[in-house]
Amino acid sequence: MSNKRLLVIIPAYNEEESISSTVDELTSTLPGVDYVVVNDGSKDGTERICLEHGYNYVSLPVNSGLTVGFQTGMKYALRNGYDYALQFDADGQHRPEYISKMLDLAVAEDVDIVIGSRFVNKCKEVSARMLGSRIITVAIKLTTGKRVADPTSGMRMFNRKMIERFANDDSLNPEPESISYLMKKGAKVREVQVEMRERQAGESYLNIPKSIAYMARACISILFVQWFR
Repeated sequence: MSNKRLLVIIPAYNEEESISSTVDELTSTLPGVDYVVVNDGSKDGTERICLEHGYNYVSLPVNSGLTVGFQTGMKYALRNGYDYALQFDADGQHRPEYISKMLDLAVAEDVDIVIGSRFVNKCKEVSARMLGSRIITVAIKLTTGKRVADPTSGMRMFNRKMIERFANDDSLNPEPESISYLMKKGAKVREVQVEMRERQAGESYLNIPKSIAYMARACISILFVQWFR
């Protein structure tokens, strides 16, 4: 793996059932890797587990949502001089063996954002969830002229320039609409084929109604709202 300084940001809300296996797998796969768990006001034992295991973590006093949790991690990365930061799920879906490949690509091609994509070499399955992903892919293509095969992937790596943007711009979030917006502003984005697992424990906050609302909001933002930013 490159000798560039990388911080893995792990936002966590009520992930007591998976946080230890996620962090332990990360550190055993990449010994010496720097990471920070951002405990987003969890009501369960997430913070206690981090404390008992000696994990590097920060805790927000109340649940503030993914955007604030991720921005907290980016501020941490900026203040501590990291060259790259990786958004990494606490629920066990993301696999750390792909991190080195993502970092090597980012460094070799001077990429601003590297997305861990499930669909570089594989086709999307036919399902309601993937229909939403296809629609967002089309929306990004229409507005940027470039294709992102897996726009909803939460496994994303950012260079120092992007760290500064996310740390200081409250209008940005770790969602497809911000990736599209940054692409329109000239950000260089690449994708690396990865495999992901299903959530290993706990429950996703995205139920069916919330998933539909998420997709609709992302498309409206990409197709319309961003023209006025």
